[in-house]
Amino acid sequence: MARTSSGLPAPAPASSRPRTRRRSAVSCPTRTSSSAACTPISSVTLRRGVRFHDGSELTARDVKASYDKVIFPPPGVASNRKGEYVVVEAVEAPDAQTVVFRLKWASPSFLPSLASPFNWIYKAEILARDMRWYERNIMGTGPFTFVEYVKGSHWIGKKNPSYWDKGKPYLDGYRALFVPDAAMQVGAIRGQRAMIQFRGFSPPERDTLVAALGSKITVQESPWECVNPLALNHERKPFNDKRVRRALTLALDRWQGAQALSKITILKEVAGVQGPGTPFAATPAELERLAGYGRDVVKARAEARRLLREAGVSDGFTFTFKNRGIPNPYVALGVWLADQWRQIGLAAKIETLELGMLYADIRSGNFEVAADFHCSYIVEPDLALFKFQSLDRSPVNYSRYTDRALDELYEKQSRATDREERRKLIREFEKRLLDEEAHYIYTLQWHRIVPHNARVRGWTITPSHFLNNQLDTVWLGD
Repeated sequence: MARTSSGLPAPAPASSRPRTRRRSAVSCPTRTSSSAACTPISSVTLRRGVRFHDGSELTARDVKASYDKVIFPPPGVASNRKGEYVVVEAVEAPDAQTVVFRLKWASPSFLPSLASPFNWIYKAEILARDMRWYERNIMGTGPFTFVEYVKGSHWIGKKNPSYWDKGKPYLDGYRALFVPDAAMQVGAIRGQRAMIQFRGFSPPERDTLVAALGSKITVQESPWECVNPLALNHERKPFNDKRVRRALTLALDRWQGAQALSKITILKEVAGVQGPGTPFAATPAELERLAGYGRDVVKARAEARRLLREAGVSDGFTFTFKNRGIPNPYVALGVWLADQWRQIGLAAKIETLELGMLYADIRSGNFEVAADFHCSYIVEPDLALFKFQSLDRSPVNYSRYTDRALDELYEKQSRATDREERRKLIREFEKRLLDEEAHYIYTLQWHRIVPHNARVRGWTITPSHFLNNQLDTVWLGD
């Protein structure tokens, strides 16, 4: 039977990711004059018998072609994740079942990064013929095969009888609904037209569903590895002046904001570059030493006004803040930010755009200040920090700066094998990014709330809405 869901990345259950039966890593010192022949490698052995939906077997050639597209994209092909793999020197496929990643240095985070839910494995033969074929076609190795897509309405997948994990999936199929409006999503769950929305609801939406459905609803909650950093266009005056950027972050009363916004949105925690409670997170005392994180907001705003005067920015200066047109959390966040900046004499004009238009402007540099988002699929500093390297290393650095000192700190923390040394380097990276240079402004960490029909079994919430979306272990109880 096909079941309906909402908020699911619709192609995910049909997608391919590396299927392995064994992984092994071989590390050695980074190459120097005395160890020039020594290159760290990570070798991946693929599971046999994994087949694409057209019946052909997945091989190392497919994995290599897919990762080359991500790490070494050809001219005219964008790769948002290129900066995540700066450690990779080359990808090789010595035989049909083995993929070798040659690394520039031994990286503790590299093996987990191979589990990225974004790195779908494409068929090498198809990529060689048409690098853009997968932009309009579906053909993976996942537990469901593609049936139908109706733009603005739904997506249907059916059980893959040749799925490599025998006995799965448990469902005969699924139907994903495209429902952009939050109230309509709540209505779909409440009316049991949909079983689950995988992204997350706000606290009031959760409470509405619990009150209406009682024992027929199950609520799962988790910290969420997502944050809304604000991109500050370094190519636009006056945001090319770090005094102005520091003023914008000093204006924010994050602690009060967290209390208020957590009641009505998915925004919850005051955070630096690592989420609260995670192994490399800053302590509250460390956070409070960063610009805009202190408890004395009156003092911080006085300093912000001084910096603006020093930079020649007049009282009442108006700029445009480009925001995403989603109420939770973007609209509420935008209103809060405008109020905070008003208190240092700045007038933010909010321009609300749908996702495609917003990121077309952000990627082309057609903005002054804009709401960005940054989400990780595991708690790992490399994944949280790669975005903020210089623009030539990270195409998703939308603040459009070059900072070689920050690049060096990124590599140092990535290479560090001692936990305390790595933590120290991350604090240095955090201070330079958010305080000394104020390249980006961090707002608040998200909190994930998924109320779903109590009949949905076999699904467990994670700190990432990118994970656990394949539906192969999901089944429906009575």
